[in-house]
This record gives sequence, structure tokens and C-alpha cells, in this order.
Amino acid sequence: MGNFSGFQKDVLAQAAKIPYGEVRTYGDIAQALGKPRAARAVGTALGSNPLLILIPCHRVIGADDRLHGYAGGLETKAFLLNLEGLYIEGDRVVRADDG
Repeated sequence: MGNFSGFQKDVLAQAAKIPYGEVRTYGDIAQALGKPRAARAVGTALGSNPLLILIPCHRVIGADDRLHGYAGGLETKAFLLNLEGLYIEGDRVVRADDG
């Protein structure tokens, strides 16, 4: 990851830790990095992910549980999350605790 900033590397490292079948929000990642107001910057950093499957940025969603940005397209993001056992309704991940 040659020309990546320290922040970009940290964001990608956090995304790589998200377990199969789980999601995190951009804000969750920002919080984990100690930069709770950096959710948009997290999204920008994830947009630079050169390894879409190895670093599963498809597991990162908006605070509103909606699918946002994915280099492979939102349809692919929804497909991958569904493949991992998550239920997608429209452009939203329906979490188990949603009832």
C-alpha cells in the first residue's frame, strides 16, 4: 500500500477486522480510530481500497443502516452482505435487533 497515508492504512486495517456476517458503520470505524468526527474521511479512505474482498469494505454501512459507496457498486455490496447472511431490504441492512 505504497502511497497511502497513515490514516488510510488505519482505516483499511479496521475494515479488515470486521468479522464475516457483521457490519460496522463509518462512524464506528472513526470512533475506533479515536477520531469520532471523521466518518466521512473513513468513507473516502475506504474508497481507496485496492483489495475489495481481502479488505471487506462492503461490510461498512451508513449510520442509517443504508448501503453507501462501494467501488464494486451497491448491487454487489448488497449481494456480498446477503451472501454473508445479512438481510437487505431495498438499500438498507435489516439488523437482527430491528425486530
